[in-house]
Amino acid sequence: MGRLFGTDGVRGIANVELDGSLAMALGYAGAKVLARSVDHRPRFLIGRDTRISGDMLEAALTSGLLAAGADVCSGGVLTTPAVAYLVAQQGFDAGVMISASHNPFEYNGIKFFNHQGFKLADDVEDQIEAELNRRTGPEPGQRLQGEKLGRRYAYPEGRNLYRDYLKTALGTDLSGFRIALDCANGSAAAVAPELFAALGCSLQLLGDQPDGLNINRDCGSTHLDKLSARVKADHLDLGLAFDGDADRLLAVDSQGVEVDGDMIMSIIAQWLRRRGRLNQDTIVATVMSNLGFQKFCDRHQLQLLRTKVGDRYVLEEMLKHNYSIGGEQSGHVIMLEYATTGDGMLTALALLNALKDLGQTLTQAHQDFTLYPQVLKKIRVGNQDKDRIMASAVLAEAVAASEAVLGDSGRVLVRASGTEPVIRVMLEGQDMAQIDALADQLLSTVEKLAQP
Repeated sequence: MGRLFGTDGVRGIANVELDGSLAMALGYAGAKVLARSVDHRPRFLIGRDTRISGDMLEAALTSGLLAAGADVCSGGVLTTPAVAYLVAQQGFDAGVMISASHNPFEYNGIKFFNHQGFKLADDVEDQIEAELNRRTGPEPGQRLQGEKLGRRYAYPEGRNLYRDYLKTALGTDLSGFRIALDCANGSAAAVAPELFAALGCSLQLLGDQPDGLNINRDCGSTHLDKLSARVKADHLDLGLAFDGDADRLLAVDSQGVEVDGDMIMSIIAQWLRRRGRLNQDTIVATVMSNLGFQKFCDRHQLQLLRTKVGDRYVLEEMLKHNYSIGGEQSGHVIMLEYATTGDGMLTALALLNALKDLGQTLTQAHQDFTLYPQVLKKIRVGNQDKDRIMASAVLAEAVAASEAVLGDSGRVLVRASGTEPVIRVMLEGQDMAQIDALADQLLSTVEKLAQP
């Protein structure tokens, strides 16, 4: 059996790969590990997105936490960053978010936050997994009884506390902006419309009617077509799109052109530097960020640091040196001064404030950012072969040959997936036909190396 925790918690098809028994066991094991050093009755906060399976998984997860002696405060439908914020600011011992982010409704997931509002380190997840594997629950003679059992409490005020924080975090007047807001029929629908209206924005709403089955369906940050069409048809300033749990943001400008996470970070970083709040003039991104981002940073005397794929690695680098902003192309942006995790609504507020203070439209703000054509391909290989192939001198020579062809005007990245039996190839350059052919050559090399 492989590692239960993936790059963002435990995730799978609800009631198949992630069923009630696993959720209950995770609750019990999570309480045992995260409350190990607590000298009082531990308090856990639970939030969930709008998926139909959220009720089932929350009930099971709550049961496990209560059986371990933890009190549970149920925040109902919350965003992932809301859970992280409330845990840190309201004195909870840990938090749990039930969501599968941008995935279709039939999926769901469980991710934990520590008492500081940060996602768990790998070694802490390993401790939870070890506790879970050791036993699915306490032996009869070890089970808590009577007053030692935990209690469940409703916590409706959590949503308002989080919304009130966002209202004042970056500024209180965004009047004049005409925006289409796509809530992905997810968690953002419970907070974003009221928040942005209260700050003065004129809104048109999409994806704001969740029914348990329509989260991320043809809407949100993974499906920008409808948002783009609405912005163009109604001559709006821009469109903002969240994913299912609202920890990501993508945007479209007044022409309907997509503005991805790299572009959004470039705009916000310039604004932070003008305000003297961009520590060491540095942005942290992943190896997947576009070459155009590097070129932009070079022109503007900004340092771009790259990490492995995954927001946890971005955050790890940010915490080491107290960098101000980091994130991913996907729109998962972390602003460490204001949040402990990626927050789509906070990112949206920062983007709007940046445009206001810079005196630019979104179209103008991203004109200096040139996206390089990018090719992403993958090939299936056995998990047992991935390390051998990646260490091959033959592959290294093939990569070096492609890099020599592209020179300074391109980039090559070959990496083994951490979650699937595949090796991924990414090339960027100025000529799409050229990088596509080079990608195929690299895939051919990998295919030959994968043969017995």
